[in-house]
Amino acid sequence: MSQSIHGERTAAEASDARVPGTQRPHMATLLLESLKRLSPRAMARNPVMAVVAVGTLVCALYTGLAVHEGATFGFALSVTLVLLATVLFANAAEALAESRGKAQAGSLRATRSQLSARRLERDGSEVTVSADTLRRGDRVRVIADEMIPADGEIVKGAGSINESAVTGESAPVLREAGTDNSGVSAGTRLLSDELIIEVSVDPGESLLDRMIALVEGASRQKTPSELALSVLITTLTLVFLIVVVTLSPMAAFVGITTSPVMLVALLVCLIPTTIGGLLPAIGIAGMSRAMRANLVAKSGKAVEIAGSIDTLLLDKTGTITLGDRRATEFASCERVSVERLREVACRCSLEDPTPEGRSIVTLARDQGFDQRLDQTGASFIPFSAATRLSGVDLPDGTRLRKGAPNAIAEFVKDQGGSVPAGWSALVSRIAARGATPLAVADGGRLLGVIALSDVIKSGMAERFAQLREMGVKTVMITGDNPVTAAAIAAEAGVDDYVAEATPERKLAIIREEQATGRLVAMMGDGTNDAPALAQADLGLAMNSGTQAAREAGNMVDLDSDPGKLLQAVEIGKQLLITRGALTTFSLANDVAKYFAILPAIFVASMPSLGALNVLKLHSPESAVLAAVIFNALIIPALIPFALRGVRFKADSATGLLRRNLLVYGLGGLLLPFPAIKLLDVLLAGLL
Repeated sequence: MSQSIHGERTAAEASDARVPGTQRPHMATLLLESLKRLSPRAMARNPVMAVVAVGTLVCALYTGLAVHEGATFGFALSVTLVLLATVLFANAAEALAESRGKAQAGSLRATRSQLSARRLERDGSEVTVSADTLRRGDRVRVIADEMIPADGEIVKGAGSINESAVTGESAPVLREAGTDNSGVSAGTRLLSDELIIEVSVDPGESLLDRMIALVEGASRQKTPSELALSVLITTLTLVFLIVVVTLSPMAAFVGITTSPVMLVALLVCLIPTTIGGLLPAIGIAGMSRAMRANLVAKSGKAVEIAGSIDTLLLDKTGTITLGDRRATEFASCERVSVERLREVACRCSLEDPTPEGRSIVTLARDQGFDQRLDQTGASFIPFSAATRLSGVDLPDGTRLRKGAPNAIAEFVKDQGGSVPAGWSALVSRIAARGATPLAVADGGRLLGVIALSDVIKSGMAERFAQLREMGVKTVMITGDNPVTAAAIAAEAGVDDYVAEATPERKLAIIREEQATGRLVAMMGDGTNDAPALAQADLGLAMNSGTQAAREAGNMVDLDSDPGKLLQAVEIGKQLLITRGALTTFSLANDVAKYFAILPAIFVASMPSLGALNVLKLHSPESAVLAAVIFNALIIPALIPFALRGVRFKADSATGLLRRNLLVYGLGGLLLPFPAIKLLDVLLAGLL
């Protein structure tokens, strides 16, 4: 089995297939999907358009009666066809938004269906099975040039992986057991070495499955603000329905004759049909934009919250920095030789599987330490987030430890030792350079410090400056000492930092921020970040991180780029701005249409309203028909805005609101007047 997927696409083709909108539906397909949505069950999900659909049936009924009785039916037929077009245009907006995701889902499904796996049995044998049969806890072996069959964590080995099928990026990445970069995704290709992977999800729960459900939109649930807006426009529809229904007896009382077709057309012009028709498409398009940014959201609520967060907490290692710390210096205490420090550091690190541990051994050997260390009978003590120590217990009872300086100082005191003079200055010297000091102790004796240097990812200061412009406060959380944390925070450009933070402290900080009414976003990649990711309003986990982190977060960044949160915020804000802009435009349209057509309808029976008929429309029939045609055409005209999103510009909430009202409120108020007048002139020439 040299390959698990035959006929693999190129990276460029995979990237194109992942981008919604690269395959556009034919007009016939779009029309068919729009007609399918005319079913009562589908229309019931959108009360505003359901009212338009019922109005269409009423007008069709009166058209049929007029034909049967030999009466004039041109106006009724015209209104019927225009209202039908209005419903179809609204259905087409939603169908177009979903079709973009379905094309993407097809390629993802094809990738998943062709995966196979080498499952390791309990007796040590190996069985080739379909990836669909794998369950949580199964272990599989993957060799070079094979596809990874399921989401999971590497439990043995390290290798270079091409994740272009998931992220669209062809550059390989390193994944390794025992690190925060041990998570792998189904459908990615192992380029080198051999891995043993423990499956972490059951069928239907993988990242590919979530991506398919997301882009298809079938499982998309309305977000709280979307539900609130739906209630608002439904209430407005009900109010206008009552107004129009009571208008008929009032008009009859003053001697004005109104036909049911005229009243239906008037109702459709007054209710918020524009936002009612585009609202589903706006939500689906927002999810698609998140996918194009390689962000997998578990719900539409996560995308929406991203646009509303007030505080962003970032784990330093792997998020702000590259997370690939390496030992760069052995700094011994007074009266302690560097050779002794190197020896103890090596003993504590020989069984340490982390990159930092291996780098300590590498640095010691690079500096000429070639002594063979006998570890027979030694007991390795792995690192614990609670103790913040690791090390080894030798058979003679000697306890060697390395860890955070304050934790090592407490360990030394517990062993009956004391902290030597100059210790704080030594730690501060290492930390002032932005390196992480890792202290080393031999029982009750402090030996010195290992400097672990990390690199801040490029462009972080600029990204944080943009977040600051949007009103988002950034806080770096790290287990480093305050001096190191301050140096890195200053270089990265975050607003605040918390040093020597434990997982419990991260959780407490999030709760404190939430208690003040702020929405909090947390980024992380390690298992120790999982509780904070779960507590945060928006938990963004790195795809390269552990499975625990990915399961705890409500959004996963496939690129594992902390700067991606800036895009998540922009996408969320763009979703909210687009929805608000088109709502403002729709309601302003309704007000304009009200003043444009009502005087024209009643001016013949009530000449005193002539002063309000500023457009001097030709007749009540042409006025109403012009208004319903404009009402229908404005929906397809705004579909590109709904799918692409209103252009986002970093600004305060007040500035965005002012721009929204000025551009879309004023535009929505003024546009109907010339448009309805033009349509009225054209209709007058045809009638």
